[in-house]
Amino acid sequence: MIHSMTGFGKSVLALPGKKITIEIKSLNSKGLDLSARMPAALREKELVMRDRLAKALKRGKIDLSVFLESTGGERSAQLNTPVIQAYMAQLETLADGPEIERLQMALRLPESIQTERETVDEETAEALMQSLDQAVVALEEFRAAEGAVLAEDFQGRIEIIRQLLEQVSQQDKNRIPQVRARLLKAVQELEQTVDQNRFEQELVYYLEKYDITEETVRLNNHLDYFLSTMKSEESNGKKLGFITQEIGREINTIGSKANDATLQQLVVQMKDELEKIKEQVLNVL
Repeated sequence: MIHSMTGFGKSVLALPGKKITIEIKSLNSKGLDLSARMPAALREKELVMRDRLAKALKRGKIDLSVFLESTGGERSAQLNTPVIQAYMAQLETLADGPEIERLQMALRLPESIQTERETVDEETAEALMQSLDQAVVALEEFRAAEGAVLAEDFQGRIEIIRQLLEQVSQQDKNRIPQVRARLLKAVQELEQTVDQNRFEQELVYYLEKYDITEETVRLNNHLDYFLSTMKSEESNGKKLGFITQEIGREINTIGSKANDATLQQLVVQMKDELEKIKEQVLNVL
């Protein structure tokens, strides 16, 4: 079952006096590109969270955002009384004025407010990791849903290519005799005596170069392989990408050997469907 690399997951952790919201966004990328934004109070857990995400998500451009919101109760800020008093004493020597005004000015100066640096205790850290796992699960569910949409699209386009290939095979039954007839007519119009045995040998060699039997067989096999890979337990976008390259190679070879306007039109239609598959395969995990 394939998964998309595009997804979004969110979880909310309620703790005494604060609320932590975790959001994970994922876009397509060749490898793992992980960025994180979080408040300073939780920064000490960033490396652990990054490692946890890297093991769970494997590929994609991952954007981790952690928001810390105070809900009241505990207060981590307090007045730095000695510093404020020192400020007020210095302000009094500079200018006369009401004491309340000096106090207001002192409170706006650096280090007048002390903020205690929050630390993450073991219980909070465990709850944080569980909340991160919940966000990952939500993201994976999103990826699976998007992957199901992609799988349906792939199956439809693969079926279209297979139908076009059937038309190629039907058209090919008449193509070789037509090419043979054109060559015979061209030789007859030359009004020259030719060795019939040698001519037949050269004609067979020439027509063999236009034979597309091997290409049609291999193309059918590649289409089957794409579908079986898509339905495997693990999503493998890179492998699907390699298979599309092989499909494209066979289609191109059929086009180069076609020497027939109808076949060329069918090949163009197959290429068009394949290009749409290639674009979407880039989004597969």
